[in-house]
Amino acid sequence: MPQKIIFSTQRYDYLKQDILAITNWENGQMEITDFPDGEHYHRITSNVSGKEVIIVGGTIDDCETLELFDLANGCVQLGALSLNMVIPYFGYSTMERAVKEGEIVKAKNRAILFSSLPATSMGNKVIMIDLHADGISYYFESKIRPVHLYAKDIVKEAALEIADGQPFILASTDAGRAKWVESLANDLHVQPAFVFKNEFRGRNGDHCYQRQCEEHAGDHLR
Repeated sequence: MPQKIIFSTQRYDYLKQDILAITNWENGQMEITDFPDGEHYHRITSNVSGKEVIIVGGTIDDCETLELFDLANGCVQLGALSLNMVIPYFGYSTMERAVKEGEIVKAKNRAILFSSLPATSMGNKVIMIDLHADGISYYFESKIRPVHLYAKDIVKEAALEIADGQPFILASTDAGRAKWVESLANDLHVQPAFVFKNEFRGRNGDHCYQRQCEEHAGDHLR
């Protein structure tokens, strides 16, 4: 089997280290320099030719998104046998459709960006976790295969660990994930709670949010 080698963006190095601790994958090495003008230098020093490359990185902001794209493109250019991008958090996932005329569907734009990567001989794959909307995976085009994973069991374990035997309720931060949180709460046999946001413009034109949440006296929100 081809050797596996793992890289990560700078902000996801902690997760790469956790993965390395439970696998025998090679730790991908890079030289990185950040310049005062905001530009970034990357040099892949590990040999990736003929290897299965895994890159861990989120699209949590534009800088992170471009770093992930640059690393992926660099590995392809250096002869990676396959490319697997693991994106634990896919940014702009709530902008998966246009509600008002002229709105830019940024979730689709980011999918198109990663779809533009040159294909490796064994193909490119993007692995995403608990997307805001399942339909986002269909925005990726033919050169890349999307995989959508559900982390429900991991979330349940984490909630029980945090609760530490104490009664709690499980809350959704907005209505967009209400059904998912309700299903999770039912599995845990606890009560769900939901936060509803009303968006409006402040006096200075900034976006503001008014949040409402049902009172649960004596319960702990998770």
